[in-house]
Amino acid sequence: MERMMSVEEKIRRAEEIYARRQEGRNGNTTRVGIYENNKKDIKLLKKMIMQIIVCLIIYFIIYIIQNGNYIFSQDFLNKVNEIISYDTNISELWKNVKNEINSSNNATDNDGQNNDQNIGGESEQTENLDQREQDLSQIETDIQTAKNTTSFIKPIEATVSSEYGFRNPSTQSVPKNHTGIDLATNIGTKIRAATSGEVVLRSEEGDYGKHLKIQIGEISVIYAHCNEMYVNQGDKIEQGQEIAEVGSTGNSTGPHLHFEVRVSERTIDPRSIVEF
Repeated sequence: MERMMSVEEKIRRAEEIYARRQEGRNGNTTRVGIYENNKKDIKLLKKMIMQIIVCLIIYFIIYIIQNGNYIFSQDFLNKVNEIISYDTNISELWKNVKNEINSSNNATDNDGQNNDQNIGGESEQTENLDQREQDLSQIETDIQTAKNTTSFIKPIEATVSSEYGFRNPSTQSVPKNHTGIDLATNIGTKIRAATSGEVVLRSEEGDYGKHLKIQIGEISVIYAHCNEMYVNQGDKIEQGQEIAEVGSTGNSTGPHLHFEVRVSERTIDPRSIVEF
């Protein structure tokens, strides 16, 4: 049989149990509070150490600058002092540094692209200039070759209605790059050979209509848009011989003689070798 407890003993037992429970709760709370306080202290310590390191670096830089015979305005030094006095944030500083680096790289890339474009443009202009000089030199050489190969006379007495080279015709079918000169006169006017040579082509096809090609050495002369042709392919021609009549055949807007001179199939201005 269990011993019967008195009321006083029951009360004392309950108070002991309650006291033990309260001691356990107070102990856990204390331990948690101490752990949290330790974490806060460590964070503050790290922050303080970082601030001290940054300040030391800044002071060191200022010392070097001041003792390196560099001249800075007072505003600059004041700004440095302001930075030192601020609560330094390393991540913000790093972001600012990266932004400055990126901006500098972009500026450098743009300058490089602009320089490349300028260099490319200058190179293209130089190449174009060199090409023009070569073309002019070739034209001068061809003109001199034509003069040295044979002499020329006027094929007809007529008015020059269209010059050699670029033109702006009113008719769409007329080419802008004119490879000869047009001598306007009446249909049936007799055409004389401007040079001696051999008829290497007699044709009625294409834009030239009825036309002749007479060649001597590297020089060939074309008489186009004829009405009638008096000679045949393979005939030997003498300078001044009547070879055809003025007409308006082929791609022509009116009666005229298209007179064209070539040196090794490169056209030259007939006015450079014959006076009209």
